[in-house]
Amino acid sequence: MRERLGIVITDGVGFRNFIINDFISEAVTSFKEIVIFSFLPAEVYPKFPANVRVVPLDTMPERTISWFFRKFKEVAHMQKFAAGNFGINDNLQLMRALEWNVQGLLNPLIYHLTRFLHSERIILLAERLQYATFYGQSAMAFYRKLLLDNPVDVLFFTHQRPPFIAPIIKCAKDLNIITSTFIFSWDNLASKGRMAGSFDRYLVWSNLMKSDLLEFYDSVSNAHVHVVGTPQFVPFVTESFGQERADFFKKFDLNPDLPLVVFTCNDSSSRNDPHYLDVLAQFIENKQLTQEVSVLVRTSPAEDPLRFAAIREKYPFLKWNDPKWILASNSGTETWAQRTPTHEDISDLKSMLQYAAFTINVLSTITIDSFIFDKPVINPVFGMGSNGLWNDQKFLKFRHLEILERANASLIVKDADQYLTAINFLLSGGDDKAAARKSFVDLQITVPLSAVNKTIVKTLYEFE
Repeated sequence: MRERLGIVITDGVGFRNFIINDFISEAVTSFKEIVIFSFLPAEVYPKFPANVRVVPLDTMPERTISWFFRKFKEVAHMQKFAAGNFGINDNLQLMRALEWNVQGLLNPLIYHLTRFLHSERIILLAERLQYATFYGQSAMAFYRKLLLDNPVDVLFFTHQRPPFIAPIIKCAKDLNIITSTFIFSWDNLASKGRMAGSFDRYLVWSNLMKSDLLEFYDSVSNAHVHVVGTPQFVPFVTESFGQERADFFKKFDLNPDLPLVVFTCNDSSSRNDPHYLDVLAQFIENKQLTQEVSVLVRTSPAEDPLRFAAIREKYPFLKWNDPKWILASNSGTETWAQRTPTHEDISDLKSMLQYAAFTINVLSTITIDSFIFDKPVINPVFGMGSNGLWNDQKFLKFRHLEILERANASLIVKDADQYLTAINFLLSGGDDKAAARKSFVDLQITVPLSAVNKTIVKTLYEFE
């Protein structure tokens, strides 16, 4: 049994998953002391009980030699699996970009070497060499002192991939602290690069994710992977989030007598979002829908919504929800990682999903959010590259989205005619995918949402 829990919050999504819901309230029922090691400023946190402390962190500069071995193990990991995995191969090619600096010039060497050197044994050797480069760096001395001054029995990382957590992992191992991590998202294992380091324990969403982890990390023991669900969706079953229907429709100036269509945007990497929104607005303007609708557009919390400015001006009948994620001020991490959600925003999201007739998004995690509320989903992917649109149809070859397409749980549309047909089909009450939606949620999230926080806390507490 472990009495002191350390939690490493790297970004706003970790804050959403483990701070803004009731996770800490659950954790204090088991642990005598909780220390939150945070790359977000202390001011963003709510008031906690006396046995919960926030210790702010800063990222440390990375030496080129440390970068080399980190990059080597990440590229080697992708080289190992690229041949049989379109998503990993796609990311492998994206990372080839040549930049005119030392790291950019070393990149081709890494790619050449890892074509031949990419076994798990070689990857773990690269990790050990990366860790060896930390010694003598100020980061190691800083983090070691931090962990000695704030002793914990278990150190729980809420995201497994940020490279700046590697020195903390190594310090924790040197101090015989149990390291554990939560797998951040449904696509992280089957389409992304290597984790920041090797952990003692791994917490995953589902049996499916556990299977992926054991496949892509064959040095990990089955006994060290724990299926706990995900806290990402816990606010959806928490009474303190959400609002009454009338209040919600009034807040966003929506007509309560019309079906509500919710269009959710990805960040700017999803380049066709404005196009699909424009096509939807044209359907409405040209009276091509079987009935009138209200449309609420939710932009991405990871970016400023400036790229939709022309759409806002062109179609004043669209209503907008710009997520209330506060941009914290802290050096070292990317801007998107410094955006932290508010209780109000999570309530808005819950309510729009509750009251939507259906939702539209480009193959994002919000598809799962919608399924949790048993809402139909349209996933537009018109882009093939050759037709003048950015190629987003390629994502259907990513493993986690191949599973979605095989499940036949959403309406995946590949041109404007299919898009219009799908919208009118749903407006006419033609939904026949409720069972498929439920099966897909059960596949992705093994533990019931109401039991997730308790399951995670129990798992962390019982580590031996």
